Amino acid sequence: MNLRIIILPLFFTLFNLSVSAVNDTIIIRNDDSTERIESDLDSLLNNWFIQMSVARAEFTPGDSTIAEFSDSVYKDRIGRINSVILLPYNNIIRSHIHVYTQRKLDRFQVMLGLQDYYFPMIEDIFDYYGLPVELKYMAVIESALNPNAVSRAGATGLWQFMYSTGRMYGLTINSVVDERRDPVKATHAAARYLKDLHGIYHDWILVIAAYNCGPGNVNKAIRRSGNRKDYWEIYYRLPRETRGYIPQYVAAAYAMNYYREHKITPVQINLPLAIDTVMISQDIHLEQIAAVLDLPLEELRAMNPQYRTGLVPGKSKPSAITLPVDRLGDFIAMTDTITGYRKEQYLTRVNQTSMPVQSAYSPPNAQGKTGLTYVVKDGDNLGFISEWYDVGLSDLRYWNNIYRNTIKIGQKLTIYVDPAKADRYSKINSMSFADKQKLEGKVTASVSGANLATSGASTASSSASSDTAFDFYTVRYGDTVWDIAKKFEGVSATDILRLNNISDASRIQVGQKLRIRKKS
Repeated sequence: MNLRIIILPLFFTLFNLSVSAVNDTIIIRNDDSTERIESDLDSLLNNWFIQMSVARAEFTPGDSTIAEFSDSVYKDRIGRINSVILLPYNNIIRSHIHVYTQRKLDRFQVMLGLQDYYFPMIEDIFDYYGLPVELKYMAVIESALNPNAVSRAGATGLWQFMYSTGRMYGLTINSVVDERRDPVKATHAAARYLKDLHGIYHDWILVIAAYNCGPGNVNKAIRRSGNRKDYWEIYYRLPRETRGYIPQYVAAAYAMNYYREHKITPVQINLPLAIDTVMISQDIHLEQIAAVLDLPLEELRAMNPQYRTGLVPGKSKPSAITLPVDRLGDFIAMTDTITGYRKEQYLTRVNQTSMPVQSAYSPPNAQGKTGLTYVVKDGDNLGFISEWYDVGLSDLRYWNNIYRNTIKIGQKLTIYVDPAKADRYSKINSMSFADKQKLEGKVTASVSGANLATSGASTASSSASSDTAFDFYTVRYGDTVWDIAKKFEGVSATDILRLNNISDASRIQVGQKLRIRKKS
């Protein structure tokens, strides 16, 4: 089978090289620099995924002094890395080591934080296919461990597959789902491709080179070099960018193994390490899950980057959703509630081909609209406020720089509305909670059930309070339905929602009295 990879290089191209050997150390002279790899590290990591992961973290290197070592130290350390792949050392590799450990230290700290999330998964999959697990360092130079990375040429995901190559290895790519961004499925595809390449060359260095430039280019270099099959013997026959790929790989392997010796501290990434997947057979949107389960939407997207618009199309065929392990049970118990949450807004699949490719959410244009200020009051939540002002929940978060669903009493929120309706909306800030809920007929069964304690006006609440046949619980700050259910043996979140006629679990309020179970 004549395989051909179309993945294009992401990093530094070497120009006008010459090679010599001094004391068994390869010396490569060149007239270029590592500026391109530095630029690509910026572009690979400078997007919403890393901003989400790192914005609330601090870069805290253990020592402000930059550690630099002699060639003999670098060479000795590289020789001690457990690897069946022969790792050489030369001055170009040293330059790339300095990119990670000095010039782009902040970016490298992010990659060190991400390795705890992605490397265990990669190692498991590579071990399953019988591949050397140290091939995992290729993901560092391909994508900087960012599953949302997109190169200038359109190569996408953790393993930088082009469209045709991804399809050739079984990845689904369309306007809603791009499995090149799915860390697990893309790693399986990369493993199969690497295994195919090894079946051709039986040499891992040549396999790594072929992954970068394609087997066609490697075969051509072998033929032009008199059928030699050693990387360094065909070095000059390879494309310029591939000459730099192996030094990048060795530098990444070194930096990932010896960052402590350089007194570098990984950035703690805001992603749960304990995760699991659940298969769904109906359409669902990530924003529905985030709202009902009170999960940060950015983290949920980061765990499920393959869903380009946020829509998980489970109806056409079962699809997997990745969640924190401790929320998996909640999701299973509340699937019907989640899919019913603002269903018309999230699950109306009109003209899917026109959906945005990068994200389901586009920042709203506030030009020509009137800005109003709302002061958060006791009993408020973002869902209520967005409904009172007839604006999107994502818009409300964007205008006020809110990453989670948490707001505080007294917090001032900016809301942009239609100027023609500004007078009506401007009165909302001074209205009572009950009056705000009556706007446009928004008093519903779920509101009656979820907010009676806050409004103090519901007959159902009064009767519930005096009902001696049930055990009750008074909602405290920070409680969720699932947290409350865990406090009582034999009680599920579904039981609490049913007993209290609540259809939207995210709308329980501090001070609200909930029926828990019938007294025995």
